[in-house]
Amino acid sequence: MRNFLYSTILSSFAVCVAVPAYAQEGTEKTLFTNVHVFDGVNETRIENANVLVEGNLITAISTDPIDADGATVIDGGGRTMIPGLIDVHWHTTYAYTPAAVLVMNQGDMAEVAIRSMTGAQETLMRGFTTVRDPGGNSFSIKKLIDSGEYPGHRILPSGPFMSQTSGHADFHSILENPRSSASELSYWERNMMAMVSDGVPEVRKRTREILKMGATQVKITTGGGVSSQYDPLDVSEYSVDEIEAVVEEATNFNTYALAHVMTDRGIRTSVEAGVKSIEHGFFASEDTLKLMKENDVWLSPQPMFNDDMVWDSPVSAKKWKQVTDAVDSLYPMAAEIGVNIAFGTDQLLDASKAYQQSDYLVRLGTWFTPYETLKIATSENARLLELSGPRHPYQEGALGVIEQGAYADLILVDGNPLENLELVGDPGKNFVLIMKDGTVYKNDL
Repeated sequence: MRNFLYSTILSSFAVCVAVPAYAQEGTEKTLFTNVHVFDGVNETRIENANVLVEGNLITAISTDPIDADGATVIDGGGRTMIPGLIDVHWHTTYAYTPAAVLVMNQGDMAEVAIRSMTGAQETLMRGFTTVRDPGGNSFSIKKLIDSGEYPGHRILPSGPFMSQTSGHADFHSILENPRSSASELSYWERNMMAMVSDGVPEVRKRTREILKMGATQVKITTGGGVSSQYDPLDVSEYSVDEIEAVVEEATNFNTYALAHVMTDRGIRTSVEAGVKSIEHGFFASEDTLKLMKENDVWLSPQPMFNDDMVWDSPVSAKKWKQVTDAVDSLYPMAAEIGVNIAFGTDQLLDASKAYQQSDYLVRLGTWFTPYETLKIATSENARLLELSGPRHPYQEGALGVIEQGAYADLILVDGNPLENLELVGDPGKNFVLIMKDGTVYKNDL
């Protein structure tokens, strides 16, 4: 079978995005004065603090004056400083790409690349400085952002999400059946956007290829999905042997596997096979959530409501209603049991709705206090990212916290989001300064 390394390399495209003229490169010292710091961990702010950034790291936090000769001084004016936000289920190459391009096959990888790179800047300007990307080809986008050539968020990429035939990643027409194991890969498979793999040998090979391309973790689907047409929500996908094979290959690479799955049976099977992060998990029972806690497995649902998306497909619309009906009971049950809860948004196929990323963060406050919500979206999400171990691409400092030695991913909020969570829902108005990796990308002070 043709190896999908013959993929389109996104960096070959001349993506027309420029670093904002007001961006301040993180090569010198920046001293923030008169700020109240939410450090991402503790509920009580550090009042009237000073924060020193040198290069791309935080080097000092103090309520006493900091001597920083030659530093650019930014007076926070008594505003609240919070860590850069983290979204652990953000599809860099799906969020801004219309369904017509990917699902209806009316576009190509060049279009995806341009839309995704420009979209990454929009995501950053909402204050999301880091994402875990659980599906799609964002490798070259990550490379260009990390190089400083283009503005955007940090990315921990999973590469193409992988399913069995008739699974969540199977977008082949039924007219193409039967497909043999020697069949040519589809255009989107060759370009590492999604992957269909069947049987232990093929699943192992594809997992190794995905890791070879630089995946920091591997995503498989072990249950039905909303956007896919051939897998009802109640189905379980992949055999135990196949799931264990993916987990073993990821473990051999010193990282982990995450699974798209919603049904109780599929979640239990995934956890028992060694999966460490359950994406969605809306139909989990109390017993299964307890199993997740016992195995230190993360739950990564999305606070979605029925009106958030409109589906052209009646099949997807029906499944969407089933999912959103289950959201309200999952969060309080998981919180009471004490499962590790992450925050992700899973925005798909409609750039006009990408702003919902901020709305979902506010909505998380339906079940959690503002402090709990912001902690989940910063230091807790950062803990989940650490499961990538040595494959984690950002190890110079800590993410999701404001502490000495952490990355200088910082937001100044006009107000106190620990008292009014609604402030984070309008980043254009209320985020007066956004810094990532020591570079200021927005400064309205």
